Amino acid sequence: MKKYIILFLAGCSCLFSCVKEETVYSSAFTETFYKTASDAEKAIIAVYGSMADMYSGPAAVMASDFSSDQSYPRAVVGRNTLTLFTYDPFFTAARTSGRLNETPQQVWASCYSGIERANWIIAKLPEAVMDESRKNQVIGEAHFLRAFFLWTLTKNFGDVPVKTTPSTSLKEAYTAKSAKADVYKQIYSDLDKAAASGLPSFPSVDKGRPSSEVVNALYAKAALYNEDWATALQKAQLVITSGKYFLLPNVVDVYKYDKEDAARVENMWAFEVDPITPGRSHQLTGLCGPPASAGPEFATTSFGSMFAYQSFYNSFDPADKRRLLLDTTYVNKSGQLVPQKSITPITTKAVLIKKYQDPTSRAGIICNIPIFRLADMYLIAAEAEARMNGGTTIAYEYINAVRRRADLPDLEPGLGQDAFIDAVLQERSWEFFAEGDRWYDLTRTGKFLTVIPAAVNDVYPQRTPQAKHKYFPIPQEEINANPKLEQNPDWK
Repeated sequence: MKKYIILFLAGCSCLFSCVKEETVYSSAFTETFYKTASDAEKAIIAVYGSMADMYSGPAAVMASDFSSDQSYPRAVVGRNTLTLFTYDPFFTAARTSGRLNETPQQVWASCYSGIERANWIIAKLPEAVMDESRKNQVIGEAHFLRAFFLWTLTKNFGDVPVKTTPSTSLKEAYTAKSAKADVYKQIYSDLDKAAASGLPSFPSVDKGRPSSEVVNALYAKAALYNEDWATALQKAQLVITSGKYFLLPNVVDVYKYDKEDAARVENMWAFEVDPITPGRSHQLTGLCGPPASAGPEFATTSFGSMFAYQSFYNSFDPADKRRLLLDTTYVNKSGQLVPQKSITPITTKAVLIKKYQDPTSRAGIICNIPIFRLADMYLIAAEAEARMNGGTTIAYEYINAVRRRADLPDLEPGLGQDAFIDAVLQERSWEFFAEGDRWYDLTRTGKFLTVIPAAVNDVYPQRTPQAKHKYFPIPQEEINANPKLEQNPDWK
């Protein structure tokens, strides 16, 4: 019997619910695929397709940001479950409202779809007849993307299944969870292979593809989350000293729709938006603008469904240039300056997020979503150095590089280790808001239990996370589909 490519990982419920026979079917035969250079390029694009499923929703940003202390949604069922921590393993509210693509469940499905597709490339492409250098690069990209998906999974769900071979039957598809330490071992292994694959250095890399420096960037951030401080510092320093990437003089330019190419010297890897049908876009531009049409500042159409807390806006030094990426007023269609308090009935204290403005496009949103920026490498290096050695001169230099670009004075020397690390985490909050980063800084450090209850307003006057919310529950339909898969202990 012929074997077939599957486009979803073992564990993805849509696979199990649709297949009743032992052999897993898809639209392409593995005997005739993965044979040519054309096959290789199509296969790696399919892996990126899984990433697009996660960001276009965009579950990769909203599932975390709506749980954090920076931004919050219009109080509608399916979004407020994340903000109020009322979700459960069934994600019933999110599914009922049709917003599954904004939930952790979408993160799980997209990541395992991407892992399965990457597994086929890694297993089959070595036999392809094509240029060896390009073949190695494609396999390297597959290793990188598998590492990225595994890292995304473990920071959201903790212990997760690690699957490194493609599935040709349901029996092969069933996989038990691995301990988080073993997940990171696989991430490191994949990144080592990606680093050895000959991926091009910036700026030779194609848009949306990882450069060799981006491999080190993911390595640095994964090591930070793994509390492997020495590796995090080493990999971040490799990126910083490569001489390939630079902080833009004006932080606002990182997000300008018409400076996307120039911003690549800092925005190392992003979800690349392609607004041309059947391309991929995302919802953040429309969500972050005021309700109805926002006029020339925001977008041709916006919904008024994602805002920043007033308390977060107030936490900025008025001199901080990053505060320009938030606003308490906007310009309406008539060119009038309108105060944010007019945004009703949502709240009278809604601050607008301006990182994803696209005032010109009619074809679809063109603003990319940053994933790794050089500023991240500076702050990873600062934290990792401080974790090992306290607030050293080099640790201060790394954090001050980011502060100077924001027009802030250097951090005063003499902070103790804990105080310096808190300063780095605060700097990360100001630097990476609305980029899907803050929630994981709070959960990996255990600070979410004290920080989140203070992040309230008239829309959400009370928020009470519990210890179990450090990780999202594994979707119940995945538990039902995979007899080897167990729910996270705190969610049983």
